[in-house]
Amino acid sequence: MAYMDQYRRWCEYSGMEADLVQELKAIENQQEEIKACFLRPLTFGTGGIRGRMGAGPGRINIYTIRKVSLGFARYLKAANPLCPEMSVCIAYDTRRNSRRFAMETAGVLACEGIRSWLYRQPAPTPMLSYAVRAMGSNAGVVITASHNPPSDNGYKAYGSDGSQITDQTAAAVTAQISAVNDELGIPVMEITEAEAKGLVQWITPAVEEDYLNKVCGISLREEGRRKDILPLRIVYTPLHGTGVCYGPEILKRIGVQHIFTVPDQMIMDPDCPTVDYPNPENWDVFHLAVQIGQREEADLLLATDLDGDRLGVAVRNRDGSYTLLTGNQLGCLLLDYILSQRSGKESIPENGMVVQTIVTSGLGKAIASGYGVETVETLTGFKYIGEAIKERADTQKNAFLFGYEESGGFLAADFVRDKDAFQAILLTVEAAAYYRSQGCTFLDVLDGLYARYGYFLEEQIKVDFSRSDNDSAEKMMHSLRRDGLKMLGDSPVVVLYDYLHHIEKHFFEGTVHQIVLPSSNVLKYVAQDGSWVCIRPSGTEPKIKIYLAVVGTGPEDALKRIMKLRDDVEKRISKVTK
Repeated sequence: MAYMDQYRRWCEYSGMEADLVQELKAIENQQEEIKACFLRPLTFGTGGIRGRMGAGPGRINIYTIRKVSLGFARYLKAANPLCPEMSVCIAYDTRRNSRRFAMETAGVLACEGIRSWLYRQPAPTPMLSYAVRAMGSNAGVVITASHNPPSDNGYKAYGSDGSQITDQTAAAVTAQISAVNDELGIPVMEITEAEAKGLVQWITPAVEEDYLNKVCGISLREEGRRKDILPLRIVYTPLHGTGVCYGPEILKRIGVQHIFTVPDQMIMDPDCPTVDYPNPENWDVFHLAVQIGQREEADLLLATDLDGDRLGVAVRNRDGSYTLLTGNQLGCLLLDYILSQRSGKESIPENGMVVQTIVTSGLGKAIASGYGVETVETLTGFKYIGEAIKERADTQKNAFLFGYEESGGFLAADFVRDKDAFQAILLTVEAAAYYRSQGCTFLDVLDGLYARYGYFLEEQIKVDFSRSDNDSAEKMMHSLRRDGLKMLGDSPVVVLYDYLHHIEKHFFEGTVHQIVLPSSNVLKYVAQDGSWVCIRPSGTEPKIKIYLAVVGTGPEDALKRIMKLRDDVEKRISKVTK
């Protein structure tokens, strides 16, 4: 159906939500906006759907949520034909419409005879991952757009193992969603009726308490931690998100006595009025925390995103200023802390495993190797880390020790199978307290790691496209795949990884190997000097992400190398995008 016909169909639907009726009228003379909303439906990928809220199949609204929920329900019934009573755990964050979308999801599932276990209040994503297995559910759903702008929302789907669904399952779910022809006519059971029929039940506080206890149970220094933590001073902000209750609670339970929150950001506000972009990777979100930190002479500033799965950390410098750690730096610090503590207790298993993505810093792999621990690499996205954990656990091939990605996602214990900001908070605070007792900071420890393994430095370039321009990213990847990169800075490319075609090509040796990871539209170039560039389209936004990494002899050498690499890549990309 042509997009204008779709637009008229929505305008003529008598049961249309009032706010969407107003939006449809507002865009009636805006052809490009109509096209963006109606030309293509939102694509269900391995992370579900995510996008701007608004009218039309290309936006997040109750009708697109219903369509995805019906497709997911039909997939679950087809995949579990012998399961007479299926259930799905549902959580939601603090975004606009999140609770409503969660109730819509439960109402659609109820019409399909599937019970929903719902959180009564906004809950972090890791608590949903935990609840799926704790409740013995067949699947899970989180209504969230993670760290996207306040205008966005989304729908993340989980399997019975508590991990986000991956490629094969996503393809099967997509087929079921595509078979739903009329998103405006999907039946939805009222929550009160579903409750009366036992098709909606509420997750009890006991599940939350069990989760919090398990988080506190991952401590590596239970016996000495409290003494070390006493002088530590922490500023915490949930950035208006689900960490409002849980961040301070974890800090209290592990013995932190000097906790300072950011009052203006301790309010669950879907508009996130104090930040433009609620992403704890960004220095801008710490502006209020810095003011409080300087006043209170805090050692650490901690921030979690709206659904509580990512953590950002800033460290106090000796002059009273703060330095924001990158996800790579914090991941390497936590990894080294975990392995050093386990090594001291001789508790590193022989089959120990660290999991990271193909765009994560090589420093982590070097650290793990230094302790004799294997590093398993996955495609980008924590869903693949969760998948690797499950596969290795099921076969007992490896014992999971730590998983992380460069974008602020960390996991230390697999009672959760997704990134968990609260596990990361515990380990960050415990490690900082330990190092403080030894007379050093995280930055000192990081310098020691660089001195031991080499000065690793990473950057990221983002090439943005308009939300209605869905083809440019594909065209750019096609051009790069055809012409490629021959040099990275001053060093020749020696290995090309084409994850779409499963090819690992070694140019000097003239050999080609097969990549065993799932197919993904990603290119990675590795140079003779150890630098690398990885290029991939974003799975949730209309942009290309380009990851750059170098290894230098020191900070000046590494900075020089990455500036040269960045300039060369930007020139190459500008030619492709013209």
